[in-house]
Amino acid sequence: MGDLAAVAADPLGAQVSAPASAEPQVQASTVSGSDQAIVDTAYQGLGGAYVWGGTDFMAWDCSGYVQWVYAQNGLTIPRVTWDQFAAGAPTSQPRVGDLVSQNNGSHVGIYLGGDQMISALNPQEGTVVHSIHAMPLDGFFTYR
Repeated sequence: MGDLAAVAADPLGAQVSAPASAEPQVQASTVSGSDQAIVDTAYQGLGGAYVWGGTDFMAWDCSGYVQWVYAQNGLTIPRVTWDQFAAGAPTSQPRVGDLVSQNNGSHVGIYLGGDQMISALNPQEGTVVHSIHAMPLDGFFTYR
């Protein structure tokens, strides 16, 4: 995903990274306007703190973060991960902006393409760009 400004490992050994710039790293020609808007909004939260149960801007947990991103784009989704996945449609062909389910449904993030996602990962890393394989990958869900 280009040059990396930082690479760290969480306590579970997952590799996480932050891009050298906060600009989305997706091909505009392959992304619709609404997809790009979700990605752009997701990057606004980069560096936010992970706060268990949090829903405030830059102080959220994983499901609070994706709920905020979607709300900024006029999409209402449930508050907690399992409800978010239950309300979405599973997809085997994810588009950027779709939800990524990890770790038996206990973690959610926004798909960026190229096996990358952005999520409020944990209290140590906060909201970062990382591999969709940083935790066991369950699947993808769409609301569009």
